[in-house]
Amino acid sequence: MTISSALNAGVAGLNANATRLSTISDNIANSATHGYKRADADFHSMVINGGSTATYSAGGVRTTTMRLINERGPLIASTNPTDIAIDGRGFMPVSTIGAVNASATGPYPIALATTGSFRPDENGILRSATGEVLMGWPANKDGTMPTYPRDSMVGLAPVQINSNEFVANPTTRMSLGVNLPATATAPTGSGDPYTLTAEYFGNLGTSETVDITFTPDVDPAGPTNRWTMQITDNASGAAVGAYVLTFDASQANGGTLASVTTVSGGAYDPATGTIAMPLGSGTVSLDIGTAGGGSRLTQLANTFAPTGISRNGSSVATLSNVEIDSQGNLYAIYDQGFTKRIYQIPTVDVPNPNGLTSLSNQTYAVSKGSGPFYLWNAGEGPTGTTVGFSREESATDVAAELTQLIQTQRAYSSNAKVIQTVDEMLQETTNIKR
Repeated sequence: MTISSALNAGVAGLNANATRLSTISDNIANSATHGYKRADADFHSMVINGGSTATYSAGGVRTTTMRLINERGPLIASTNPTDIAIDGRGFMPVSTIGAVNASATGPYPIALATTGSFRPDENGILRSATGEVLMGWPANKDGTMPTYPRDSMVGLAPVQINSNEFVANPTTRMSLGVNLPATATAPTGSGDPYTLTAEYFGNLGTSETVDITFTPDVDPAGPTNRWTMQITDNASGAAVGAYVLTFDASQANGGTLASVTTVSGGAYDPATGTIAMPLGSGTVSLDIGTAGGGSRLTQLANTFAPTGISRNGSSVATLSNVEIDSQGNLYAIYDQGFTKRIYQIPTVDVPNPNGLTSLSNQTYAVSKGSGPFYLWNAGEGPTGTTVGFSREESATDVAAELTQLIQTQRAYSSNAKVIQTVDEMLQETTNIKR
């Protein structure tokens, strides 16, 4: 019985080491595969208790294999902005959904990956060379993010880049900095108005202007330090609003804005220093600053000088590039110099990454052993950050695998020697009859 158990143990040893050799060969073969996770074979002894201490029966060995998905390879730089890797814990959502067009609707089958090289296909969908599609939460038209469920994949959609699309970028904010001459509100002032023109961009990408006229209030009795500001929209020819500006003449705050009184048009907000201008393209916020020293408007000396006029928006733009930040926000960069968030790529986390089901092309599926998933903003909670222009290298350490290969070869040879020895012993047993 003990001789037979030794033979069985030797055969089990051959099988176990053959299994280990398979994992080693797979690891070495994928040493240059981006995002590859090393496979590992563990040996476990099997004990057979025959009920007697006088003899011993060899139980042999069994193996279990697992994919060490929680191990991460080093990140390397690339030249493609949509080469993406997760620096730390977590996964990005991908899907193999075949042909996709703009009218496709979810829900989509979702897999997980730690890295990927994505480029636009014929429909503008960001897809890897092996067919995986990058999935993300679509942003609103203005770049803000709606609220999406974090325990469900239903909000995810294929990331689509429309490189040939024209985009309007209307003006929503303007800031105005002007110095008004203090001498104009003196009793000797002429009362002549001062006018400047500011550009803004309409909803259709057209360049429009507003005229801003400052008329001094002159009183023979003494300096008034008071002006009337009138705003006219040249696109419609309509008056936008009128405001009375009073400036401080004290030693501490001389020349700064003291108060703003709304005569007509959108109200002045003293907390933010802005005026809501109802223009033809919609309401535009005009920032003139707050009273009490925080104003962009001053009244000093005898010079009328615009000190700073700026606005957001631009003429019609086309997409020039896309980039992803560390929080997973995918931004479109337009040739007019502005950017807009178009998607957010969430980072998916599970309690037990090694319990995920391994799929082809370094992707994984949620399973009972992995636990439930949750979608985080990258860099929040336990998850790592999202890195663009980067790929994750294989987690295989070739030197360590070759060392294990030598050990496995020796162990396999030793188990083969055990079988050979048992064969010789059995031959001796049969020779007893001769």
